[in-house]
Amino acid sequence: MLSSLLSLSFVAAVLASTAPVALAALGGALCGRAGVFNMALEGQLLWAAFAAVAVSHWTGSPWYGLAAALASTTALSGVLAVGSVRWHADPIIVAVGLNLLALGLTGFLLRSVLGASGTFAPTGLAGLPDLSALAGVPVLGRLLGGQSVLVPAALLLPLLAAWWLARTPTGLRLRGVGDHAAAAASLGVPVSRYQQLTVLAAGALCGLGGAQLALGNVTAFTENMTAGRGWVAVAAVMLAVNRPVGVLLACLLFGAAEAWGFRLQGIGLPQQLTDAAPYLVTLVVLVLVRARRVRRNPVPAGGNP
Repeated sequence: MLSSLLSLSFVAAVLASTAPVALAALGGALCGRAGVFNMALEGQLLWAAFAAVAVSHWTGSPWYGLAAALASTTALSGVLAVGSVRWHADPIIVAVGLNLLALGLTGFLLRSVLGASGTFAPTGLAGLPDLSALAGVPVLGRLLGGQSVLVPAALLLPLLAAWWLARTPTGLRLRGVGDHAAAAASLGVPVSRYQQLTVLAAGALCGLGGAQLALGNVTAFTENMTAGRGWVAVAAVMLAVNRPVGVLLACLLFGAAEAWGFRLQGIGLPQQLTDAAPYLVTLVVLVLVRARRVRRNPVPAGGNP
């Protein structure tokens, strides 16, 4: 079993499982840096997956499907941007509403527009191109040769985001907006604009994540196919305290748990048990986050937790 976990094929499976969650979690981390708590990642991922599959099916091109996922999910995130930033609504309430809307709307459109129930996987549905050109490269070909083009993007974007936040004027301003909005505004930084644009960028990242999930990892759409991955992304953001590199590492942990669950199915363990592995890891992560916060900020005797 240990040799199986250390094999290149297992690492490749981890990368494929990590990519959709890492893209969504990066969006959540950037929102956190801007001072907006984004809990709508689950709904945005789900909608992006549906849009990618539907448009790829209608046009025969996965690139149009990817573009549709990007554009429509960015537009969907505008609800959170306007509601929570411009109108000062509670972002958690707006996000929960978006998650429920995406769940109900994708299920309705799956039946009424695509004429399917449960799963839509038509013959000839075009998936995202893979990196088969790397197949002959030692090690790298084994890791990325069968992956879609979005997998290396999911690994590189958090690193670029970390550099951008630390080294560029706009990144430093965004951090200032999240750390102390009033102070940033006093220096002439347009706080509302930064926050709204960041929420829209997070929607675009979720669009990439949903397209990877539906046209990269598989070529199909299944009702509620995100299966909590957006909530795992939220947990990764909490664990990493909005740090892009930390978010990537947390998502790699989730990807390893999911890939490990698939391997356990191969040796005969029940699917229901192995499917729970990623979410068990997420639950443990949330407990550790809470324990860390309590340790750093102990509650005074007689006080409220």
